[in-house]
Amino acid sequence: MEINLFFQNAISLKERGKLKSFIIFLMKKEGYKPKDISIIFCSDEYLLEINKQHLNHNYFTDIITFDLTPKNENKITAELYISTDRVKYNAKDYNTTISNELHRVIFHGILHLCGYKDKSKKDIALMRAKEQEYLSLYFPS
Repeated sequence: MEINLFFQNAISLKERGKLKSFIIFLMKKEGYKPKDISIIFCSDEYLLEINKQHLNHNYFTDIITFDLTPKNENKITAELYISTDRVKYNAKDYNTTISNELHRVIFHGILHLCGYKDKSKKDIALMRAKEQEYLSLYFPS
């Protein structure tokens, strides 16, 4: 089981070992097992091209999650693409720290892999509650 971090765009991410362990904890708590999770930190422009090419969306987003798990496999294989530009912009817009927003986005992508959606108001409310639950566990007061 591997959690891999790749940086095409610079962003400060401390305690990478703690983050990798926490992602495994989160997935197990939600009833899932990771096999190979790659998190790629990139620019707005790079993620926009992925958004256009794979999802036919022509707008910026903070994260795109691809579940690459083969059928009949019970361990998750996935790629998460995160725009560090968007994370920085959203942190300022939401009046939070870059670190908090970065971890929220990472947990958001992992929660998608665990079956959570964010299309309806009800789904969004549950997703936000789960994000906050895991942020509180990761950054205890």
